[in-house]
Amino acid sequence: MLVLGLETSCDETGIALYDTDRGLLADALYSQIELHQQYGGVVPELASRDHVRKIIPLIEEVLAEAGVTKADIDAIAYTSGPGLAGALMVGACVGRSLALALDIPAIGVHHMEGHLLAPMLEQTPPAFPFLALLVSGGHTQLIKVEAIGEYELLGESLDDAAGEAFDKAAKMMGLAYPGGPNIAKLALDGNGDRFKFPRPMTTKPGLDFSFSGLKTFTLNTVAKHVDDNGELEPQIKCDIADAFELAVVDTLVLKCKRAMKQTGMNQLVIAGGVSANSRLREKLEQTLTSMKGNVFYARPEFCTDNGAMIAYAGAQRLLVGQHASLAVVVKPRWPLQQLPALSR
Repeated sequence: MLVLGLETSCDETGIALYDTDRGLLADALYSQIELHQQYGGVVPELASRDHVRKIIPLIEEVLAEAGVTKADIDAIAYTSGPGLAGALMVGACVGRSLALALDIPAIGVHHMEGHLLAPMLEQTPPAFPFLALLVSGGHTQLIKVEAIGEYELLGESLDDAAGEAFDKAAKMMGLAYPGGPNIAKLALDGNGDRFKFPRPMTTKPGLDFSFSGLKTFTLNTVAKHVDDNGELEPQIKCDIADAFELAVVDTLVLKCKRAMKQTGMNQLVIAGGVSANSRLREKLEQTLTSMKGNVFYARPEFCTDNGAMIAYAGAQRLLVGQHASLAVVVKPRWPLQQLPALSR
């Protein structure tokens, strides 16, 4: 089955072709980062308009790269939530309309299920069951995964997601959007011991997260060290970046370790944009090695939003006969646990 995947949940237009026999054939991604940087974050209306501008050319690009035509497509998978309503509508309308024109099935995919299954595109994928840390700009969740569609939420952020905290901390420090990569770059030259940042909710039992206090601590630290012009000295900026990144990573790693002990699982999948953070990967690999376990993640280009993960996730459900009705339905808020189990 040849599946066309469409991802338009936020500020990246991702298109891919996945063949259930041959694997990923082609993918393309257009990022709107430059468009939104001047605003310090994503502007929903501008994101929607840019998806409209780019989605058809990207579909044509992917078809040409794979050497196929629209007539060769067997099914379409599009992101139907969660995400920005207007952005989701672009992909859903195009996907649903194209499926109707070609008389083929289509399915709306849960964005976070796409992230969760992205490591399945790698040469050595994880085997079910496993523990998953979904960590992005909109989500920070620990999930017990028995199989596709069989998810148990173990813990989540009670306020800001980790990726959102990175973006807000970066803005406080005068760094450009998106914040995560810029903080990570500065942290390489920082001295994380200069400032002692808190590890929120790590002394309390449970698997929930909280990053709002860490954000406030960052704001106060920046305010104490700016000069008369409101600027931070370069080294101080690096030290704050290093301390902040360390605090987030330590918090995530501690909760993962706690969840693995609680569930008895020794396989961990990390997915979402923050899973590309090299320090997080290194610390989790060290932790899992000490626990005689394994950690899995997607290649960096498939950690952020992309069409490949949507095509793959959709293909798994299409193979067992699941598909969407003709109605165009998007779900800006959509708990992962509401998804039906995958049953053949």
